Amino acid sequence: MSQPLRVVAYVVLGVLGALVAAAGALVQAGWFPGGLLLGLAGCVAVFYGGVTLTRTRLGAVVPAGVWLVCVMLLSTTRPEGDFLFAAGLGPYVYLLGGAMAGVICATLPQLPPSGPNTA
Repeated sequence: MSQPLRVVAYVVLGVLGALVAAAGALVQAGWFPGGLLLGLAGCVAVFYGGVTLTRTRLGAVVPAGVWLVCVMLLSTTRPEGDFLFAAGLGPYVYLLGGAMAGVICATLPQLPPSGPNTA
């Protein structure tokens, strides 16, 4: 992949990380426990998809970092009293599980591409 395409891929992955954070924050409490699993599956799909698309660890770090920043911004309470993450098991599992998914996807071993067997 050429350098300009890789930069575009990182920008798109960052936007997808923000969208997954917002969607997961809304879904995880709405349909517990199915929404929680759906939100975590979305995180894993974007993080692992970034690694697969770019073939670099940065492909998982970029969406995971944007996801983490967005989730932290969504977890703060506002002066109006609005918040998306209540104190409970589901939101904590979503926050911890999403962060762990980002770390796991970013540290997966990079396997060389398989080619014809020369043995």
